[in-house]
Amino acid sequence: MDRPADDAALQAARDRAVEAIASLSDQLAQIMAASESSNADDEHDPEGATIAFERAQVAALLGQAQGRLGAVDRALGDMGSGAYGRCVTCGDPIGAERLEARPDAQTCISCARRSTRGPQR
Repeated sequence: MDRPADDAALQAARDRAVEAIASLSDQLAQIMAASESSNADDEHDPEGATIAFERAQVAALLGQAQGRLGAVDRALGDMGSGAYGRCVTCGDPIGAERLEARPDAQTCISCARRSTRGPQR
C-alpha cells in the first residue's frame, strides 16, 4: 500500500471508531436512564439480569471502540514519524495484506501469531 492509501484507510477506520463510540455512548446512556427510571431489581427480577447484561455488553463494546480509536491514533502518529508499517516487536515490515485488513496493526503476522500462542516452552 502506498502512503495516501494508508492514510485514507486509517482516516476511515478512525471515522468508524468515532461513530461507534458516539453510538455506543448514546446506547449506554439510554440503558442507564431506563434502568434508573425503572424499579427493577437486577438481582431478583428476571428482567433485571437482562438489563445488567445489556449494560455490561454495551460498556464492553464501548471499551473496545475506544481501544480501537487509540490504536488508530497511534498508527496515525507512527505515520507522521515514519514508523508506520514496521513491527514494534521485531522491526520487520508489516505485510501490505495485513495493513490492508488492519491499518492500525502494530505487529507483523509472525509476531502477532507468537503473541497469541503465549510463551513457548
